[in-house]
Amino acid sequence: MQLTKFNYDNKIVRDFGIATIVWGIIGMSVGLLVAIQLVWPFMNFELQYTTFGRVRPLHTNAVVFAFVGNGIFMGVYYSLQRLLKARMYSDFLSRVHFWGWQLIIVAAAITLPLGLTTSHEYAELEWPIDVAITLIWVVFGINMFGTIIKRRERHMYVAIWFYIATFVTIAVLHIVNSAQLPISMWKSYYLYAGVQDALVQWWYGHNAVAFFLTTPYLGMMYYFLPKMANRPIYSYKLSILHFWSLIFIYIWAGPHHLLYTALPGWVQSLGVAFSVMLIAPSWGGMINGLLTLRGAWDKVRTDPTLKFMVVALTAYGMATFEGPMLSLKQVNAIAHFTDWIVAHVHVGALGWNGFMTFAILYWLIPRIYKTELYSKKLASAHFWIGTLGILFYAIPMYWAAVVQGLMWKEFTPEGVLKYPNFLATTLQIIPMHLLRAIGGALYLSGVILMTYNLVKTMKQGRLLANEPAEAPELTPVLVNERAPHRRLERKPILFMVLALITILIGGIVQMMPTFMISSNVPTISSVQPYTALELQGRDLYIREGCVNCHTQTVRPFRSETVRYGEYSKAGEFVYDHPFLWGSKRTGPDLHRIGKKYPHKWHFDHMLDPTITSPGSIMPPYPWLIEQSLDTTATKAKLNAMRLLGVPYTDADINTANVDLSEQAEAIAAEMGQQGVDVRADREIIAMIAYLQRLGTDINVPAGTATNE
Repeated sequence: MQLTKFNYDNKIVRDFGIATIVWGIIGMSVGLLVAIQLVWPFMNFELQYTTFGRVRPLHTNAVVFAFVGNGIFMGVYYSLQRLLKARMYSDFLSRVHFWGWQLIIVAAAITLPLGLTTSHEYAELEWPIDVAITLIWVVFGINMFGTIIKRRERHMYVAIWFYIATFVTIAVLHIVNSAQLPISMWKSYYLYAGVQDALVQWWYGHNAVAFFLTTPYLGMMYYFLPKMANRPIYSYKLSILHFWSLIFIYIWAGPHHLLYTALPGWVQSLGVAFSVMLIAPSWGGMINGLLTLRGAWDKVRTDPTLKFMVVALTAYGMATFEGPMLSLKQVNAIAHFTDWIVAHVHVGALGWNGFMTFAILYWLIPRIYKTELYSKKLASAHFWIGTLGILFYAIPMYWAAVVQGLMWKEFTPEGVLKYPNFLATTLQIIPMHLLRAIGGALYLSGVILMTYNLVKTMKQGRLLANEPAEAPELTPVLVNERAPHRRLERKPILFMVLALITILIGGIVQMMPTFMISSNVPTISSVQPYTALELQGRDLYIREGCVNCHTQTVRPFRSETVRYGEYSKAGEFVYDHPFLWGSKRTGPDLHRIGKKYPHKWHFDHMLDPTITSPGSIMPPYPWLIEQSLDTTATKAKLNAMRLLGVPYTDADINTANVDLSEQAEAIAAEMGQQGVDVRADREIIAMIAYLQRLGTDINVPAGTATNE
């Protein structure tokens, strides 16, 4: 049989590998800063660009899309070429993909500290960057499918199944979740509101974890683990069951992030049911990986890449056990909004994504540089430092979560909250946060050690940019295989369509009734749109990232209704574009904060939180008092809201800034009576107007406890 000679493109693999390392160090360094800020608030530096609320989304985006994203493309570009016996479809598209992705990351790194954010978790980037992400993702897809179509290997190996599912699902998630109405170049409002927006966001948020942080890494596991162990994957049949059941079940699980909220109960129940089922395919993948190493455990003891792989698979198993458990309502009632979620996410991120990325880097870099790893001892040291870092990170966070969950709910024998002051819980867990920061520092130290090791490896070798290869051209099928899946593996477009249908079913079933049946989101006649000033204040709340620490949804528990007031209703959020329910309580819930304190309290709290709450770890916001409110876009904002269904009249819009000024003057005058001299055109006035409005549209009994 005549063989065709061609070359693999290792340069693009090298480029994504270097980007993975660089952005990993940057993203983890920002994460360490975020962790330290929760111990020592002065590390916010009293600068509006370095507060926790603005830096925390920078950390998540840098780690998820910069570090992990580049790691995915590194692994996919290396494995795809070899599995298909073909060079990437287009070197030009490879370069566009690489540089386009890096420019998107740089844009995120600039805009997020500036407060240009949509507030949707894992999707904070504003609409121009969303458009750029869409275009670059299409470039990646064309390059990937072009390579698949011109392949010299008839059957698509299991890793490619996961790559295809990743591409189509992320495309759907991104497009649906990024549906926004632009107001200006760097400001937009989501098309969805309240309950509907929450459902879309966590359908996206959970499945971004599933199809960006999980499925491509499973694909890479199926390729790199057998290569590292020099053994075939344990079970082909299990891989088929693993793939199709995982992508079908995963897409349904998003609502488990919204248990006990105003989301319709039937959607919550569906989320719980599928979350529990999810453990089966997840563990199926872990078992398939670990059993591949049967008979190779002696090699695991001496090969650092396999050590990283084993811990990565173990962390994946732990995280995918925790997810279903956290979706059980009895567990969720205590653990949600606590640091347990932080620990859960980081077991996956540090253990599963991080350690597998490190394993691939240690295995791949020497091969494309045609040399040996500079030091296996340094790689082993990195393994133990990183493992210790994960333990120091996760265990204190689990501990802190138990403390939080129990303290928030505890009542005295007399029937009153034992810890009515939310701050008491915050102060109690600061030592655990310090241990978490130490764990993060250890983990980052290991990455720096790896960087040194890999740089030395590169220097002692030479990049084989175009690696020679040969394979026979694809020939017509002579024998019709009986196994249906084997036949499907020859048809990439059909495979993609079937994967798309599989992941669409869950989203359609969950979302369409919520959007199409009005009774699923009942309205409340007393709930009115925000005033122009309150809307501006809400945008400031979003800009400052307050949703990263404060929730705006009171769950129907006695402990919460006593502490905060009446539980939250679906109809209260119908004008909220976007929703701001939050996912973590570093500070107290704010949905019933309106009119609970005088204006002066909010002014002092923003100027210096320790004035009202001694020991608070919240950063000060003096610039809100110093900066004038930008009212040039007020009419445009109200017009946009009207297009989205908010019932503003022509009069509301035409007199928006006049009404805004009148309300601001009234608040400033009232604050003057309370001993605070502040100009009516300051941003703090709009923020106070918004906070004083929260939760006041319906008659609710006042909470009996203080928020701070």
